[in-house]
Amino acid sequence: MTAPVEKDTDVTMSNTEPSSEVEPLTVDDVQQNFAYLEKAVSNFDPKYTLQVLRGLPALRKRITPSVLVKVIESAYPVNEPSRKILLSYSGASASSIEDDSMDVDEPLAAVSILPEVDIFLHLLVQVWLLNQNEIAKLKEFNDYAIQKLQSYNRRSLDYLAAKVWFYYSRTKELLKESEETAPLLLAALRTATLRHDTETQASLITLLLRNYLLSQQVTKASNLVAKTVFPDSAGNALVARYFYYLGRIRAIQLDYSAAHEHITAAIRKAPQTQLAGGFLQTANKLNIVIELLMGDIPERSVFKQPLLEKSLVPYFDVTKAVRVGDINQFSETVAKHAEALKRDGNYSLVLRLRQNVIKTGIRTISLSYSKISLKDICIKLQLDSEESAEYIIAKAIRDGVIDATIDHQHGYMQSNEVLDVYSTTQPQETYNDRIKFCINLHNDSVKAMRYILNNHRADLEDAEKAREREKELANELQEGTDLDDDEADFDI
Repeated sequence: MTAPVEKDTDVTMSNTEPSSEVEPLTVDDVQQNFAYLEKAVSNFDPKYTLQVLRGLPALRKRITPSVLVKVIESAYPVNEPSRKILLSYSGASASSIEDDSMDVDEPLAAVSILPEVDIFLHLLVQVWLLNQNEIAKLKEFNDYAIQKLQSYNRRSLDYLAAKVWFYYSRTKELLKESEETAPLLLAALRTATLRHDTETQASLITLLLRNYLLSQQVTKASNLVAKTVFPDSAGNALVARYFYYLGRIRAIQLDYSAAHEHITAAIRKAPQTQLAGGFLQTANKLNIVIELLMGDIPERSVFKQPLLEKSLVPYFDVTKAVRVGDINQFSETVAKHAEALKRDGNYSLVLRLRQNVIKTGIRTISLSYSKISLKDICIKLQLDSEESAEYIIAKAIRDGVIDATIDHQHGYMQSNEVLDVYSTTQPQETYNDRIKFCINLHNDSVKAMRYILNNHRADLEDAEKAREREKELANELQEGTDLDDDEADFDI
């Protein structure tokens, strides 16, 4: 089972160069990001780094070679080795790089650039090369960027490192070299775990799961999930991806109930906007197949959402065939949409629905006929033999799909009288499932809340310490005054 290759929606950009008035504004925006990164380091507050990364999708569409050259030249000292390397990958001409290096007659004093700014500039070059579809150059540059990233050991690089690793893995995937990246990603995951870099750790786990699913190594993916702990404080985007891959693994392993819970959580965690449209479409496709495998029929409203309607047409046709229980219609539908299902990575899961179609057909027959021969069931469901029909009916009776008995001697199925559903445990089980879903939703909502830091408590503690210090000083002054009075009696 292969994981669907999600479209990189941000890569599509206008090829038109921004005007001379827009370029200075873009340079100012990048330099403003430098200020945010410096503030994040000085205040030990990652929210400023997150602010920089949130603006990256909009900024990457305005990046041009001239913008990159200007920001690189303004950020690095002339004698910095990274300056020349970044300029060579940013589209600057070789002559300008040589002229730039000849401007200084004497070696300058060592001026260190902030590591966060350094890695952010590497990230901008990665994004620029990916936008220009220069995958070969991007592969070369990624090796240098990863080497530079591994030379630092700073907790404040956590969010930036997660992005650098993402584009590194994406490049390998575009070059069909995903299998080669697994050892390096595992080594990076061990390092991130030891350093407690939660965002990098979460990103690397999702990248490894995607890598294993693309190469159909489901066992390795399952072992990775069992032996790692996904960070609770990771961003919603990474949590949604993790739940999606976990749901796909469980679906392949026939654990449809757990898979449905994970996919539902992934859809709920993902942003309900156009920017996340590709992920929502992919997750809903898998969720529909899982619901059908569980024996449920998805609501029609799922297929009528504007963001999903066009992409869910093949799955709507499959759902109709399963709901009717017509094996011919199901086979024709699967053959018609085989290419789309294979492209989504759900073809093998859809093929498993054939047994569900047969069960639905048997349920329909049991409701329509009080007594029917096994031969007629074979004709209606197009089964190979009466023995196959007898086996399938017996399994449906055991699973509670139908309420009937089989007369093996005379070769027919006898349907029992339909009982009141409220006299069974089915309403109680359904109500319990809904309560469980609401409780999980409440718990996830509470965990997702972000509270303001308790700065006021720190201020109160500082004020209390200041008051205690004042009391001590007052006591010392009082004791000093008394001592001076005593010493005054001995003055001559």
